[in-house]
Amino acid sequence: MENQEVEIYNSVSEYNKMAHHETLHPLVSVIDFSKSDPICQYRRKFGFYTVFLKDVMCGDMQYGKHSYDYQEGTLVFIAPGQTYGIYNNGKSVQPAGFALIFHPDLLKGTHLGKNIKDYNFFSYDVHEALHLSEKEREIILDCFKNIKHELGQSIDKHSKSLIVNNIELFLNYCMRFYDRQFMTRDHINQGVIGKFENLVDDYLKSDNPKNIGFPMVNYFAEKLNLSANYFGDLIKKELGISPQELIHNKLIEIAKEQIMDQGKSISEISYDLGFKYPQHFTRLFKTKVGISPSEYKILN
Repeated sequence: MENQEVEIYNSVSEYNKMAHHETLHPLVSVIDFSKSDPICQYRRKFGFYTVFLKDVMCGDMQYGKHSYDYQEGTLVFIAPGQTYGIYNNGKSVQPAGFALIFHPDLLKGTHLGKNIKDYNFFSYDVHEALHLSEKEREIILDCFKNIKHELGQSIDKHSKSLIVNNIELFLNYCMRFYDRQFMTRDHINQGVIGKFENLVDDYLKSDNPKNIGFPMVNYFAEKLNLSANYFGDLIKKELGISPQELIHNKLIEIAKEQIMDQGKSISEISYDLGFKYPQHFTRLFKTKVGISPSEYKILN
């Protein structure tokens, strides 16, 4: 099953054709799957942004390294170039729910085009999907309805800005709903934070910095089975600092202890902590502490 061929759809019209949906605009589409014919599910890669709103469970979706079983009222975001798939053993199924797809070309020269990278959830893993309340689902469907309404109008000089503004409004609602999800999952988040801090402590106290290198956020996100962006957003919302800042803070505390060891030079300490160049360590230390490691050693 993992060797299943990947279907590639580079244009909105290609996907519409597969979903038996009329193309009203070459760069954007809102699809109501209840009006589609049964389709055969495969692994697929898109050249456009895709958001799925699933209303019923419809099989396992493979996305990145993980398998995810859709629940009702789930939003999944897929960026251009990412591969996803739903396995149904080659059988045709009647899809349910909705999809919003829009091509990067639609965003060129717009405010959203400049800021699309700020919507980190397009690079979250599928098991980090957005689970909507009934009220949130209604708001999302209203957004889809407004976009679809504009697609049904004759294209004029206002069309692009109205369509893109409605997509941006939708994405901003999603940011709000993700903030809510982070808060409502606080007990789970606290567990992640505790594990992260323990992992950092263990890493810095081992020979890993010297042998593997400076501790990177991606390394810990992978250990916690989270995407780097979701992990970063979770830590920032819970602690008010980024994972990288937490790593730096812990590293500096260990550096302070090691600086007091008269048998170690500043260069040795920097290499032991994973820095390739002592000057990088010195720069970070001075940024965090306000004085250089050498000055700190003299003062203490």
